[in-house]
Amino acid sequence: MPQASSIDAPAEPENDSGSPPEPLTPDSIAKLVRSFYGDVLAHPLLGPVFRAEIGEHWDAHLQRMVDFWMTVMLGSKCFRGNLVHRHMQLRDVTPAHFNAWIQLWTLHTADRFDSSTTYKLRRVAHDIGRQLFASYFDKERKPDARDRDLETH
Repeated sequence: MPQASSIDAPAEPENDSGSPPEPLTPDSIAKLVRSFYGDVLAHPLLGPVFRAEIGEHWDAHLQRMVDFWMTVMLGSKCFRGNLVHRHMQLRDVTPAHFNAWIQLWTLHTADRFDSSTTYKLRRVAHDIGRQLFASYFDKERKPDARDRDLETH
């Protein structure tokens, strides 16, 4: 099985920017998601996969991602869906895609929020990455309760 080294554990957050951390609000989550996915679209490896799958539906996708992160981080319960099932429909995904995604997420969460919030944002992303990575590349793995943990109602 390919190694998942870059998604094994989130980096410890540091705020070296000198600016005060942003409070975690629906607006700050929306800004994070929109800036992150702007870079995802521009990324030479990630962009083609996302553009092929989402096409012209970027606004709807961004809103779903904002809803997801608001549900996870603020308990808003505005997201419904199963991440594993949905992502398993994507084709031509490699371990390099996971590495690029988590590196961009780490970059976008740096210096934005307090260290506790940054750590939780990164931990959730790493947990999702590990589950999806295993679903893609561990062919002997059977779906289990961990997959249901990524289902949000």
